[in-house]
Amino acid sequence: MCTALLPGIAPHAAAADPAHPKPVSRAYVTNFDTDTVTVVNTGTNTVVTTIPVGDGPIEVAVDQGRARAYVVNRDADTVTVINTDTKTVVTTIAVGNAPQDVAVDPGRARAYVTNAGDDNVSVINTGTNTVLTTIPVGDTPFGVAVDPGRARAYVTNSEADTVSVINTDTNTVLTTIPVGDRPFRVAVDPGRARAYVINENSDSVSVINTGTNTVLTTIPVGDIPTGVAVDPARARAYVVNSEDDTVSVINTQTNTVVRTLTVGDEPARVAVDSAGARAFVTNYASDTVSVINTATDNVIGTLTAGDGPVGVAFLSAGRTGTCPCG
Repeated sequence: MCTALLPGIAPHAAAADPAHPKPVSRAYVTNFDTDTVTVVNTGTNTVVTTIPVGDGPIEVAVDQGRARAYVVNRDADTVTVINTDTKTVVTTIAVGNAPQDVAVDPGRARAYVTNAGDDNVSVINTGTNTVLTTIPVGDTPFGVAVDPGRARAYVTNSEADTVSVINTDTNTVLTTIPVGDRPFRVAVDPGRARAYVINENSDSVSVINTGTNTVLTTIPVGDIPTGVAVDPARARAYVVNSEDDTVSVINTQTNTVVRTLTVGDEPARVAVDSAGARAFVTNYASDTVSVINTATDNVIGTLTAGDGPVGVAFLSAGRTGTCPCG
């Protein structure tokens, strides 16, 4: 399905070559209140299709090489696997109680799912779509991010105020790092050896040196941060502040907030398209996605999403096909 373009965001002027269709990039947005995923063409900011998934889809991660998206269904205790080439559901995988987040390690063919109700992490073999093992972590794990180069996964334990560091080769916990009050989500910058942990009740970001597994500094941000993503190419981290309806832009070289952007009502999560110089922010109460130009750190448009958008992930051009709207 194609919809109108966003104000101020125009498609490329060149005519499409039907014999050689141009690859396009996609954003996958979970709509928590309608149990669906909206697929967005990020080149034209139009909706491509909407995919039914499980009950309470709260997060999504993409495996570019396998053409798969993994959707965490919190209220169904499952993960829906989507073929991103055909935009259809491949299978549904049972995980633990109240799953919250998912991160993919493409090289190891693994997906890591935090189960808040069981205090553990389900490790999925993405080649077979089966759960290989379950790793005990801290109290009420919410967020997870992977550093493939260091063979590490970082899990935020929201009720323990800690981060569990998992060795993804052995699927064992190496160490536990104290952070702020109610750590909620985490993002990794492998090139700078940093992990950024948002602390929901502290209104702050703990910056972890992933080489030493120690907290380097803590950065104040807005009210009730709930999402974080990193743009390594521009040395930026984007933090969503749900009560302020803002995004804090952090310079990751100086660990300071350099800008605060106003977005929609009750922003939830953020994903970055580094090559396209865009960040996509889901606004849960507005049923929209704010589009940020990361080269200028300005909001340049708003896209209508489904009911209660929360999770968002980005799939770059080259793996997917095209849609008639470009």
